[in-house]
Amino acid sequence: MIPQSFIQDLLGRVDIVEVIDRYVKLKRTGSNYAACCPFHTEKSPSFTVSPTKQFYHCFGCGAHGTAIGFMMEYGGLGFVDAVKDLAQGVGMQVPEEARSEHSQRRAEEGPDLIGVLLQAAQYYRNQLKDAPRAIDYLKKRGLSGEIAKRFGIGYAPDGWQNLEQVFPDYADKALNAAGLVKQNDEGRRYDVFRDRIMFPIVDVKGNIIGFGGRVLGEGEPKYLNSPETPVFEKGRELYGLFQARRAIRDAGCVIVVEGYMDVVALAQAGIEYAVATLGTATTPVHVQKLLRQTDEVVFCFDGDAAGRRAAWRALENSLAHLADGKQLRFLFLPDGEDPDTYVRKHGKAAFEALLGRADPLSRFLIDELRSRVDVQTSEGRARLMQQAKPLVKQIAAPMLSLLIRKELAQLAGVMQQELDAQFEIRGQPAQAPAPQRRPTAVRPSILRTMLDLIVCDPCLGKLIDRTELASGIELSIPELDREDWKVLDALLQASGQQAEGANLGEIFRGTPLESAMQLAEARALKIMEQLPSAAEREAEFQDAWQQVLARIRRFQAARSAGPAVKA
Repeated sequence: MIPQSFIQDLLGRVDIVEVIDRYVKLKRTGSNYAACCPFHTEKSPSFTVSPTKQFYHCFGCGAHGTAIGFMMEYGGLGFVDAVKDLAQGVGMQVPEEARSEHSQRRAEEGPDLIGVLLQAAQYYRNQLKDAPRAIDYLKKRGLSGEIAKRFGIGYAPDGWQNLEQVFPDYADKALNAAGLVKQNDEGRRYDVFRDRIMFPIVDVKGNIIGFGGRVLGEGEPKYLNSPETPVFEKGRELYGLFQARRAIRDAGCVIVVEGYMDVVALAQAGIEYAVATLGTATTPVHVQKLLRQTDEVVFCFDGDAAGRRAAWRALENSLAHLADGKQLRFLFLPDGEDPDTYVRKHGKAAFEALLGRADPLSRFLIDELRSRVDVQTSEGRARLMQQAKPLVKQIAAPMLSLLIRKELAQLAGVMQQELDAQFEIRGQPAQAPAPQRRPTAVRPSILRTMLDLIVCDPCLGKLIDRTELASGIELSIPELDREDWKVLDALLQASGQQAEGANLGEIFRGTPLESAMQLAEARALKIMEQLPSAAEREAEFQDAWQQVLARIRRFQAARSAGPAVKA
């Protein structure tokens, strides 16, 4: 775990404008910078970067974050890799408070393994040039030399110890740790990959971290993947993602297929926004990584029973990472076809036409559940609800969850409120709009105004009497929203514990208040435009705080006077 103090120090040294401008051309607009958002398609710039507050916000799609967040979202990096990437750029060494055994092993072996795997990849590429049988195989599959070069495709010759030509110390333990060499019971070493077309697996930084080997001829297994190593975890990596990143952004979509050749064949046909899982089911990490890259993910599977099972696993592992505005869809190819064969037979236009007809996740979910029961009977409808409950409870997208529950309720023949009660869904049931409350002297936005102003100028928090604030929170004054109290109190605590100018986005990352703080930062951008001087903002803050204090004191007086007296 990386200490928060280091993260704040890093963000103090990194200029978010410089970081983002490397990837997205920014234009100065007043005190901020703007561009068309890199995370959604738009014609007018709504993506704003604040050099003063060191965060970005898109007023169109809501994307928001620090320089670390940008590297994660735009570059597809994990948190630790994003921190390390930024730290390297400013000459800082990332400390780690407590490493797991796996992290220690990766740190000790990782850098050497990357070098070893790169050497092996270069050897395999060179061998392909002198392997007519392998070249002929690739040509028959419709691949050009340009595509083979783009994906670094090579060939591992037949023979037991060919890598001895590359690595003079064939007994080096790094060869074994990298998954290139094995040792039999008699202690004799031999190459793992023999007589195979070699597909290098590349991480988001462009490092070769493993291989997939496709046998030439009829041997088994047809595809052989590198084992798990300190630098390669199948459940975290996707084949072709490094090569596809630009095309994914241009298309606003990514296709997830099952094989290396599917990715390469689609790229050969001009469909360059495809990736593949690595001999494993789609994992939650895969879904998170893809949704950082784009708003739409299409899972493409064979139409047989095995393909539908794989699709269902992908759906189950996606539910907790859904967001309103993001879309997951499922495409099932005709019998006997896979993306490779289909695109070679029918071409790019036909394949993309199929993509346009892919089922949205909600349709696939409901149709699959309905196919398992007899909805004409009460027992079947009860079973439908019983099977749907654990799935629906995982859906992280509030609006999508609501709409799916409405459709399931209709299918089961119950009211949505009844279904929500059975599913233990919290929240108010749908009902007629409540009559408007009588206007009050102090609106709930007063606390929010204070919160936003402190985000603009953290020093304003020192003007608040924390004792008065605590008494206000305890009173639960109806006209002052309790959630706003909590967020304001948390902000003041964080401001007191961190150095002035600390980045809130990273302090509250992963906490229940992360979203509230992001919204406050976005509102702060507008306040700084409306009230450009610190003196104006302080006057606004003082006025808001005095209104809150007056409300607290009136409520305390009313409470002291007895229950018959209303505040």
